[in-house]
Amino acid sequence: MYKTIIVHVDESPLTEARLRAAAGLANAHEAHLVGCAATGMSWPAYAMLTGSMAVSPADEFDSLREAARASLGRFAERARQLGVASLEERLVEDENRDALLLHSRYADLVVTGQDAGDAATVRGLPQYLAMHGVRPVLVVPPSYDGAPLADNIVVGWDGSGQAIRAIAGAMPLLTRARNVRLALVNPDLESGLHGEEPGADIVLYLARHGVRVEVLSERSQASVGDALIGMAKGAGASLLVTGAFGHSRYREIVLGGVTRVLLERAPLPVLMAH
Repeated sequence: MYKTIIVHVDESPLTEARLRAAAGLANAHEAHLVGCAATGMSWPAYAMLTGSMAVSPADEFDSLREAARASLGRFAERARQLGVASLEERLVEDENRDALLLHSRYADLVVTGQDAGDAATVRGLPQYLAMHGVRPVLVVPPSYDGAPLADNIVVGWDGSGQAIRAIAGAMPLLTRARNVRLALVNPDLESGLHGEEPGADIVLYLARHGVRVEVLSERSQASVGDALIGMAKGAGASLLVTGAFGHSRYREIVLGGVTRVLLERAPLPVLMAH
């Protein structure tokens, strides 16, 4: 079970979707929910940045603190409306990525928003947390309406260590799910990771944990990310579980990485681990 969940809180209206997801999980698992808001940089860094300008660094930084506190106040009020019994407001004077990365070490799950690519979004935050953190990351799109996550789950499986860690991070949800489908895209291309029968060993492993799994295998000319999104849509999935992969910036731009596609375009929540 998840007993401590941390959710990224900021001034963006996109916070609502990720808070719905985090509150739903906190209620289902009787977990403690931590709202984490950051000032965007530390006080020493801010003072150094503004020291030569005609402003009072202390006054300006206080406004950042107040904005973060206001966001946390709205988080607490909304979380209580959503039925969360145990919650905490945590303000961190640091950059968002570093703040969440540090505090996620003491949680079972990190909840953040999809990389929407607008001014309200911390660019690259979900992938950074998945790649550099030690906990699974739940990435929630703005369209999420609060539907139960542990209802109909699709797991992207390629035999990799990243996929194994994602499954481990999602186990509290998989064991509660009504339907779990294992999605394999072009498994013959990764035969060395799959064994004689692609998916058979991980299905047996999950069965021993009480998870009943159906295997979906698809040959596709589309990118793996787009293929997984299509399979999740076709299955009516409420959650997609997959490993997080990192590439060089050049390869990510040219080839379109699986992780980048899912973080930018997945219409459903995605649980990732690296």
